[in-house]
Parts: sequence; structure tokens; C-alpha cells
Amino acid sequence: MEKIITEGIIKSYMKDLLENLEVDVVIAGAGPSGLVCGYYLAKNGIKTIIFERHLKIGGGMPGGGMFFNNIIVQEEAIEILKEFKIGYKKFKENYYILDAIETISGLAYKTIRQKAKIFNLINVEDVVIRENKIDGVVINWTSAKIANLHVDPLAIISKYVVDATGHDCEICKIVEKKVGDIIVKGEKSMWAEKGEKEIIENTKQVYPGLIVCGMAANAFFGSPRMGAIFGGMVLSGKKAAEIIVNSIKKGECNEDN
Repeated sequence: MEKIITEGIIKSYMKDLLENLEVDVVIAGAGPSGLVCGYYLAKNGIKTIIFERHLKIGGGMPGGGMFFNNIIVQEEAIEILKEFKIGYKKFKENYYILDAIETISGLAYKTIRQKAKIFNLINVEDVVIRENKIDGVVINWTSAKIANLHVDPLAIISKYVVDATGHDCEICKIVEKKVGDIIVKGEKSMWAEKGEKEIIENTKQVYPGLIVCGMAANAFFGSPRMGAIFGGMVLSGKKAAEIIVNSIKKGECNEDN
């Protein structure tokens, strides 16, 4: 019995990995913006995988605000949450309360059901660059990084890479270091109203083949952090997907959006 269990896990996992060595889009980070982006990409027939370096998915959403696992979203994000069938209650005009655990679970469930594949415990440690365009990512086990082991990585090829790594804006920092054509300004101190507004404006292509969304977008452009309000994250994820879908349909993978 133990052999059957082990064989089933190894064979099925390797099958999933082999089937995703070349995809349309790689998303780094399975927080709310990364999941929403993955959902809308997969819904539009775009082959998408999401790499999450942590054991859990969800970024900062499951923790709510200071361990109070409720979150706030604005009116503008409600239609997206309805599509995911996530419950909410009106708090004040334009503001709604959501259960953080239900929300991230709902986002993940619907994203997976759309056939976007999520691999956790895998760290994106570098990017593949060809002719001044991002053409994929370089991955390794998170455990290898934690243990500081010198283990050579492997590569996944893609048309686009989405940096949804949150506050650290990790993929953009890699490109900044390797290429030097972009500058990551870093996030500013908390200002929820300003940060929520600017996150949508900041969601865009910042280098050929590289899109930023979620808190990574604000960190890239030097906008404020927002705390436990997540409407902007949801809207940013959808906008990132729309940018990529429109570009792929037009055959403009190498052009700015």
C-alpha cells in the first residue's frame, strides 16, 4: 500500500510538471492578485501556472488585519467577488466585510477549477531573458533556498511572467539586477486611499514580457502600502490578466501595454 501511495504521488506530480514546462503565462505569487490574474487568464484559454514559494497560498490575506481574519473591500471589487461566489456584508457606504479564509479559499478553488495550475513550495529565483524580453522563469525548491544549498535550478518557458510577489517585488528586482533597464522604487508608508487608487494605475507591463500586479505594482512604482483592504488587489489581478489576454490575441507579446 505504501508503494502505491508513493508511486501515485510521484507519477501524478511529475506529469503535472512535465505538462507545464512551456506555458503562456507564469505567475510568481499565489496571493489574491496572482490568483485572480490566474483565474481570468485560464478562463480565457491562456495556459497559466502559478508558483508560490510558501507552503500556504494567499499572501497576507489569510491573516486579515493583525490576526483578525476579516478583511475590507470596496464596492468596485464586489462584482468580481460575486463571480467567485464569495460572501460579503456591507459595513459602511462603499465598504464591505469579508471572511479572509473564505475569500482566499474561494479565489483558489475557482482558479484551480479554471485549470490554472498552482505549484507551492517552489521559488522563482531568476528569469529567462532572450533578445531583451522575458521568456520564462528559473525555479528551485523553496527548501533549497532556506537551507542555503547550492542546487542548480530548472527553467520554465513562457510568453509572459507576472510579478505578484507582493511587497518584495522579487521578480522585478531580479530583472533590475540582471538587466538594469528598470528601477524598483520600493513601497511607501501606509496610505490606504492613495495606495488603492494607484495600484490599478500601476498594474502594467514594466519590461517586455513582465507584468506587475498587486502590491508588487505599488512597490515597483513607489506607491503606498494599504493594509488589510484588498479591493485593489482583486482589481489589479483582473487588469493584469486583461493586459495579457489582449496582447496575446493581438500577437503583441513583445510590445509595451
